[in-house]
Amino acid sequence: ANFSEQVVESFPSDISPGVYYGWACVGNGDVHKMVLSIGWNPFYKNIKKSAETHIIHTFKDDFYGEVLSIVIIGYIRSEKNFSSLEALISAIREDIEEAKRQLDLPEHLKLKDDNFFHLPEAKTVKH
Repeated sequence: ANFSEQVVESFPSDISPGVYYGWACVGNGDVHKMVLSIGWNPFYKNIKKSAETHIIHTFKDDFYGEVLSIVIIGYIRSEKNFSSLEALISAIREDIEEAKRQLDLPEHLKLKDDNFFHLPEAKTVKH
């Protein structure tokens, strides 16, 4: 799930490019583990900064148009380039495993139930 340019531009300027982990919620759904990449994705030679959320969950349907709420808990690694697509995929898999390990820690697990994710009036999308 990618955030729009406007959302990325509104991120605090002191957030370093890199890979982060935390919690994500689509609409009023359940809260899931996630990995977030912030930066220029040098492998794909992007010229605009992006924020891409990988929710560690399989959804039955797509969720275009839904509100995506995230809480960034920690930092995994800096942004880097890769020599091949296979190396990039391998790094992403390692990032996901690291996120799972970190988010299972009691101090991170308790944030899954934060009230931030349970504010229905803030999560309504008008179609």
